[in-house]
Amino acid sequence: MIAVKAIRLVLVLVTVAIVAFALAKYSPVDPINAYLGADIARVGPEQRALIAEKWGLDQPAMTQFLRWAENLMAGDLGYSMTYNAPVADVLVTRFQASLPLMALAWLLSGILGFALGVFAGAFAGSWADRIIRVYSYVLASTPTFWLAIMLLVIFAVGLNWAPVCCATPIGVLPEDVTLLDRLRHLALPLVTLTVLGVAQIALHTRAKMVEIMQSDYVLYARAQGASTLDIAWRHGARNAALPAITVLFASLGELFGGSVLAEQVFSYPGLGQATVEAGIRGDVPLLLAITLALTFFVFLGNTIADLIYRIVDPRMTSGARLA
Repeated sequence: MIAVKAIRLVLVLVTVAIVAFALAKYSPVDPINAYLGADIARVGPEQRALIAEKWGLDQPAMTQFLRWAENLMAGDLGYSMTYNAPVADVLVTRFQASLPLMALAWLLSGILGFALGVFAGAFAGSWADRIIRVYSYVLASTPTFWLAIMLLVIFAVGLNWAPVCCATPIGVLPEDVTLLDRLRHLALPLVTLTVLGVAQIALHTRAKMVEIMQSDYVLYARAQGASTLDIAWRHGARNAALPAITVLFASLGELFGGSVLAEQVFSYPGLGQATVEAGIRGDVPLLLAITLALTFFVFLGNTIADLIYRIVDPRMTSGARLA
């Protein structure tokens, strides 16, 4: 089982690397022009040729990819033209900034979405169910960047309750930044990702709960005098957990996509903003490293979900043994 998953992971990573490299190389972005920026008018053909030679951009695309793959096998992720630093260092720094944001948003959206879905499904047709459904449908179709801009305009610009940008106060040394400062800068991006992530989990959990509340064993529990809340907690929540876990772990990729837009709006220096910068500047080594890291992250999440399935529903483990 482990060997099959490992082979599948390798094949997925290879495929993603090839596709991402091809898209980056055939994009209209000129890496040399992006690297030069405002100095492009003062650089002649000879200097451009030297820059291309330095970064290996004068080689055929296939040669560049094979050289990158060879370096990757040796543990070298390459050098970032955008940040003028090793890609590994950029990934570590940006990941440390994005981890609290994405982890908290993922956890909170899962808890809130599951709770709202269970409550809505247990009291299907009630006013609370209608409110939760309207909330979920509206936010499921709301663009991340629009919600981020609205929160920024209202709470940062209008009410001045939160900072406008960045992960820490501007002009303050990292060692002087307090935990409260970090939380204030984290608040709006976190709310943006959490609020949007709740919708899908709530809708899927509600659909499963409606099905559970119409089952025979729930009818039997009602006949014994059990209340709706007691039935929802003892019978519904456990059975509705499996689809909720599926959606939660499947949303890892969407969470990263949302963080890309949210981090751009709030100028939050995380992996999402680094991805945009790498794409705009044609920074292929950094773009490939982030893409592979995200692919591995999503694959790992799905694997963890499989393990949690066996804890939530022991019948899956017994079924696998019988097979």
